[in-house]
Amino acid sequence: MTRLSVIIPALNEAATLPQLLDALNHQTRKPDEIIVADAGSKDDTRQIACDHGASVVDGGLPAVGRNAGAAAATGDIFLFLDSDVLPRPTFIARALKEFDDRDCDMATCLIASLEDDPTNAVLAEATNLYLQVVQPFAPHALGCCLLVKCEVHFKIGGFDEELCMAEDHDYAQRAADVGEFAVLTRSRIPVSMRRLEKEGLTQLAFKYLWCEMHALAGKPIYDTPFEYELGAYTDTPSKKAPPLMDIGQLRQQLGRFQNPIQQLQLPHLEQLEKLLKPERIISAQDRFKIQFDPPDLLLLRRYLLRRLALLRVMPPPLKETLAKLPPLPIKESVRLLELNWLKSRLPRKDDR
Repeated sequence: MTRLSVIIPALNEAATLPQLLDALNHQTRKPDEIIVADAGSKDDTRQIACDHGASVVDGGLPAVGRNAGAAAATGDIFLFLDSDVLPRPTFIARALKEFDDRDCDMATCLIASLEDDPTNAVLAEATNLYLQVVQPFAPHALGCCLLVKCEVHFKIGGFDEELCMAEDHDYAQRAADVGEFAVLTRSRIPVSMRRLEKEGLTQLAFKYLWCEMHALAGKPIYDTPFEYELGAYTDTPSKKAPPLMDIGQLRQQLGRFQNPIQQLQLPHLEQLEKLLKPERIISAQDRFKIQFDPPDLLLLRRYLLRRLALLRVMPPPLKETLAKLPPLPIKESVRLLELNWLKSRLPRKDDR
């Protein structure tokens, strides 16, 4: 039987860790071992872990803690979780089955908001849409929930401990180069939106959604949150080059959808515009204090759920097939960029 090791990096998580460990101990498919990588907590994190039957190792930043936990683990599959998630009782069983059914080597999963707030529900669905849309081209993984085969983890050298941010995206990119990566869709992991807001992933997802809305309206995208180019296609696209999303193709795909932008109230459109502004003086927390009326929140959420359903019925494109496609004629295109991931790919100081 496949052994599963759950690895949790933690620092002063006495408030959230007990709920997670209780949830893991009440799974229909229990983990074979739980390892908490403690980064020097000053509260009762270590004692709580021991009291719940978990092993404790010394950790550090998330990448350091995950690697330390993996080094001590004995499982065939590692499940990396953050301490502020709360999996439902069937989560592990469903995730492992889909992982096996899809012949995955590494995977992340869709999320749900732990906070009971309609705005957070929309932010979670926007993040889910972005994860699935970019999966075939630029795999992104959420550090709050990573499932990976033991041999893949060690083959790619684990997490890059020199990165101070976006180490999960970098990990997913390298894992996808040596194995099959997927976003699991049959189960969701409830997670605190505070972390995603801080990391900016939900903001990026909303930027992609904004781009979709303009495509639906048939409007040229002159000012986008992504790098914008015209006809930036080559005969021999580089394997590592960021992908291009063809706006014409997207419009065709979404032709039967009603554009939410045409139905949102003006004050809410202005709030979205503010969300997408690049000014650095606005804090991440302030960006996400979006106060929508329930009708508009419901409208956005319905759109996002329909988009996710559309993605599920479409066959996933293969990287090899996409690389062989001929150049397209000049037309609007948007280059999908993720700034945190780009920073993680910059040369290290000792390499310069």
